[in-house]
Amino acid sequence: MHIKKGDTVVVLSGDDKGKKGKVAHVIMKKGTAVVDGVNMRKKHQRPRQENKKGQTIEIAMPIRASKLALADKK
Repeated sequence: MHIKKGDTVVVLSGDDKGKKGKVAHVIMKKGTAVVDGVNMRKKHQRPRQENKKGQTIEIAMPIRASKLALADKK
């Protein structure tokens, strides 16, 4: 795969086209990568204890490596 953890990449296609981010980790078997700030989805969490409120958090989901390109080639 042409992308590895720690690289700065830019998204080539999709809803997040043009966004840049740093690769958090790579899933080699599926050919995907998780990029910080790209392909964010909302997840609803239940309250874990009594008298606590539930919350909505955003999680970066994997994106296909073919849709990513290195932002700066060194």
